[in-house]
Amino acid sequence: MKDHQLRALVQVAECSSIRAAARAMNLSQSALTKALRELEEDVGAELLTRSYKGIEFTAAGSVLLTRARLALSILDKAVEEVRLLHGGPGSRVVIAVTPMAGALVLPRVLREYERLQPNTEVHLTEGLLTQVLPDLIEGRLDFAIAVADAADLPYEIVFEPLGPAEAVLAAREGHPLAEATTWAELKDAKWVMNLSPGSLGRNLLSWLGQQGLPPPRHMIRCASTMLMLELMQRTDCIGIGPARLFEDRLVGHGIRCIGVKPLPPPMSFGLLRLRGVPLSTAAKPMATLFARYLSG
Repeated sequence: MKDHQLRALVQVAECSSIRAAARAMNLSQSALTKALRELEEDVGAELLTRSYKGIEFTAAGSVLLTRARLALSILDKAVEEVRLLHGGPGSRVVIAVTPMAGALVLPRVLREYERLQPNTEVHLTEGLLTQVLPDLIEGRLDFAIAVADAADLPYEIVFEPLGPAEAVLAAREGHPLAEATTWAELKDAKWVMNLSPGSLGRNLLSWLGQQGLPPPRHMIRCASTMLMLELMQRTDCIGIGPARLFEDRLVGHGIRCIGVKPLPPPMSFGLLRLRGVPLSTAAKPMATLFARYLSG
């Protein structure tokens, strides 16, 4: 199994076409097809099939594709670090961060990190668990700061807790239910919630079921924190989120917490990384800074 064969496999997945993949790699179609055929011989299984829909991956091909992406990412990181040792071009770090961590500590982390690693290029994305997990497993992220339940994470992911994510209900200032203290008062409320796996919204629905309480009757599902906040600020939708996020004077402007009790036990936020893969020279100091500021 060779480097160019794995890159051919990944490029076909990215382009969904042998022809486009060959063009992207500056190869002839026959050369790329040969590399794929040799790869299939090496692993002893068919990896791709052609149909009227185009190129499709077999079960074996899908498994190998995930591992190929990770292997190539690790190799590229190694080459990057060697170049840095010899005065080559700058490195990069790619991370995912929850809005809470973004509001509370990200600016401080970036300011200090820039002093430590002035030539490193930083790439940021939002830390939604549905995207964080595949990106970590396939090597597209160095690490993530996210809310998660360690028991629900796949074996490949290591979770290093940094603190509790205390959830609260919140709504706009002047909301008709702003003074509510019981769940019965919210029976006709309108809600906006992120219900992706591992989210506070999903955790709330599970907890309501355990308590024998009915789920919200009127609900908008929203996977974007920014859109959720906009709806909470501009409509009568109630949301659930980290108390520290809603209490931030900029993020939580125009939003107030609602004192309904009881609430689900707090989840944890922490650092997620790939098991058995050390953080790169560029990523390690940034992870240390997040751990220092979020657990302090």
